[in-house]
Amino acid sequence: MTEQLENDYDVVVAGGGAAGLNGALMLARSRRRVVVIDAGQPRNAPADAVHGLLARDGTPPAELLETGRAEVRRYGGQVVSGRIIAAVRDGAGFAITLADGRAVRARRLLVTTGLTDELPDIPGLRERWGRDVLHCPYCHGWEVRDRAIAVLSRGPVSMHQVQLFRQLSDDVVYFTHDQPDPTPDAAERLAARGVRVVSGKVTGIETTDDRITGIRLADGTVVARDAIAVGTHMVARSEFLDSLGLVAIEHPGGFGRYLPSDATGRTEVPGVWAAGNVTDLPAQVGAAAAAGATAGAQINADLVEEEFDIAVATHRAGFTAAGEAELAESVNGSRGHGL
Repeated sequence: MTEQLENDYDVVVAGGGAAGLNGALMLARSRRRVVVIDAGQPRNAPADAVHGLLARDGTPPAELLETGRAEVRRYGGQVVSGRIIAAVRDGAGFAITLADGRAVRARRLLVTTGLTDELPDIPGLRERWGRDVLHCPYCHGWEVRDRAIAVLSRGPVSMHQVQLFRQLSDDVVYFTHDQPDPTPDAAERLAARGVRVVSGKVTGIETTDDRITGIRLADGTVVARDAIAVGTHMVARSEFLDSLGLVAIEHPGGFGRYLPSDATGRTEVPGVWAAGNVTDLPAQVGAAAAAGATAGAQINADLVEEEFDIAVATHRAGFTAAGEAELAESVNGSRGHGL
């Protein structure tokens, strides 16, 4: 294992999570010179385990990543530590600068830097994130089944969230916090499923013995709860792409800010692909890994087309040069015979 970067690569993968490593694996197996540059800030680091991933359910996040790194290296790919701070166009490729001053050039760029979860500014909430403060019923819902669950409103998306968590427990309370009360229709739907609505601003989290015990309201009331589900404002980590004109935009579903790409991961900037949470905000680990594999294959195919185009142009140029040489020789020979 080496942290030494070469000068040039076929592909630089920005970010070493499931999407980036699976993309790099596809590229390395295609005999591409590929390096994964990872800042070491995985979104799921606070979680005890990855769930919903076939054949790997319950695997600790760090163990899953270490296995992925070893697989990439097995095929000749590199995985190095570092944070990319800038990417600019350099001829047909890209010049990439790291925070520690290192620089590298790549023909293609795969962006898999993930996102940042922005939580409500409630004391105690961030400290419990990834344990008994969670957001995804598919990632961590089973672990809080049949417990007293609070769903903290962050807007319209939270109605979908509360319905999903009600599937997992009969004891779900919906806290409006700083959002409006549910509409009459929404309130009826919640009441029909036995979901209590509590109005008023949440000001803190009660904990005992390193676990949540309740939610404190502005009027001093404490509602006993074992776990809190809250939708985060998800923001793509893509600032280093600004100089390429590739900027994160607001998600139409209200989830946050994401980097647009097509179904293959191709962005609007030629040569740049994106995969995982940076472009698909709600994606779980399995979906992110699959998107990385798709993007890696598409990048390889794009490079193959470019290489064939160059080969054809070179081939034609060779024929042209040979023809010109033959013509010149013929002309010179003719002159020598006085014709």
